[in-house]
Amino acid sequence: MAIDGYVDYQRREYCKDIKCPVQKVLDNQKPDSPAYEDVRAICKSGCIHTTYEFHHWLIEKGYMLVRPGVDSL
Repeated sequence: MAIDGYVDYQRREYCKDIKCPVQKVLDNQKPDSPAYEDVRAICKSGCIHTTYEFHHWLIEKGYMLVRPGVDSL
């Protein structure tokens, strides 16, 4: 859900921007194929990048993390 005047992060935007080699392999697979799911499993459980790298990329790109207030949960 986008906030007016802002854009949401798009799935794998980070991976594509940093030219992740695993993402490049994934892009060459047919979605939902066994090969695609095999490569995707690397991203799910064995990503070669860190949350620290991702977090700093978000900051560099101007992204903000937001969540509802306590009363909205």
